[in-house]
Amino acid sequence: MGSEEVKVVSFWVSPFGIRVEWALKLKGIEYEYIEEDIFNKSNLLLQLNPVHKKVPVLLHAHKPIAESFIILQYIDEIWKHYPLLPQHPYQRALVHFWANFGDQKLLDPSWIAMCSSGDDQENALKVARESMEKIEEEIKGKKFFGGDNIGYLDIALGWISYWLPVWEEVGSMQIMDPLKFPATNAWITNFLSHPVIKDNLPPRDKMLVYFHSRRKALSSSLQGWFKV
Repeated sequence: MGSEEVKVVSFWVSPFGIRVEWALKLKGIEYEYIEEDIFNKSNLLLQLNPVHKKVPVLLHAHKPIAESFIILQYIDEIWKHYPLLPQHPYQRALVHFWANFGDQKLLDPSWIAMCSSGDDQENALKVARESMEKIEEEIKGKKFFGGDNIGYLDIALGWISYWLPVWEEVGSMQIMDPLKFPATNAWITNFLSHPVIKDNLPPRDKMLVYFHSRRKALSSSLQGWFKV
């Protein structure tokens, strides 16, 4: 079942799309990468993901799967080697909880903070920093969230290691204070040192240019949008 053709439709700097690529590479699954222009969406993307019209989309055996967390679970169920999720249902539930927490309470406000200023930025930063405190407690005493190996939650929160510092620079702000969050900082070092991760990251200089342009484009439209 797992040997059919695999394709990933994504955007080079998407923190959601990279999750799918990391998972496939950790499992040693070959795939074809298809770059999508998210500002001029292709017919292919609209056909594969007509509901959300977003990347990433995994195409396996000609069947599309959308949404990065759903794709990660699908990958883990299809290719059993190098399991990403814990076996015990309770542990799996916790992983899903923290993955969703990371997107809703850290990624979203971090993005808003990068694209805003004044009170809007401060409100978003407050939420993001409080969420960072919760993440810090979860990683204490562990090499990875998955234990000794990179797992589902490491992949879900992996954007913190590489995207967040870029967003902090673009937004002239700080969320991940290495002195305040030493366990998270150690995890970042471990995560970025893994060959699969460090060899599959977009160019930082190119990211800075792109996210500066997004901040400029979105700063006015996000004014007054974020509420604590």
